[in-house]
Amino acid sequence: MNAIEPTVHVVDDDASFLTAISRLLRANGFAVKTYSSGAKFLEQRDADQPGCVVADLQMPQMNGLDLQSALAQTGNPLPILFLTGHGDIPSTVRAMRGGAEDFLEKRVPHEELLDAVIRALARDSRERDARAWQRELSVRFNTLSERELEVLSHVVRGRLNKQIAGDLGIHERTVKLHRTAITTKLRVQSVAELTRLTHEAGIFPGAAPTSPKGSS
Repeated sequence: MNAIEPTVHVVDDDASFLTAISRLLRANGFAVKTYSSGAKFLEQRDADQPGCVVADLQMPQMNGLDLQSALAQTGNPLPILFLTGHGDIPSTVRAMRGGAEDFLEKRVPHEELLDAVIRALARDSRERDARAWQRELSVRFNTLSERELEVLSHVVRGRLNKQIAGDLGIHERTVKLHRTAITTKLRVQSVAELTRLTHEAGIFPGAAPTSPKGSS
C-alpha cells in the first residue's frame, strides 16, 4: 500500500467551478489540490505522490488533451479524467485512446464523478505497484553477469545442465554454480519461478517458456 495519501489534482481555469468541484471532493473525503492551468500543475506536482487528475478539456495555452500528453511523458503519469462543458466526439476519442479514465460533462451527477475518481485512484495504485515491481526486477537482473545471463537464456528454454555445458563449452559443474548464483540473485527457488520472473521482466522475449525438464 502507498504510505502517502493519494491526492486528487483538479485543473480548471474557471475559478468558481474549481472551487465548487474541490469542495465536493473534500466533502467526500478526498485530499484535493487545485490549479488554474495545466502548466502550473506540471510545475508543482510531486511525481512520487499517488493520485489522479481531474481536468477541464478547454483551457487556454495548454488544454486538457495537451496536459494528458505531457503527463504521459513523465516517469509516474497519473490517471486523468476529463470534465467539459462542451465536448465533441474527436476530443472524446483522442482522450480515451490516450488512456483517460473517463470523459464527463461538467453537469454530470455527483455520484458518477465520485465513482470515476475512485476508479482513477484505484488504477493509479495498481499502475504504481506495477512500475515499482518492474523497477525491482530491473535491479535484480542487473546484478547478473554476462555469463549468468547466457546460462539463464538456456535455462528458461528448458535446457538441461549437460546440454547447457555443451552449448557453452564449459563444465557441467560450472553451469550448476551459475544457476545457483542466478537463483540467489533473483531470489527464486525453482525453475518455474525463474521462468516466470524472466518473462515478467521482458528478458529474452523471443524465447517461449517451456515446462522445466529438471536441473541435471
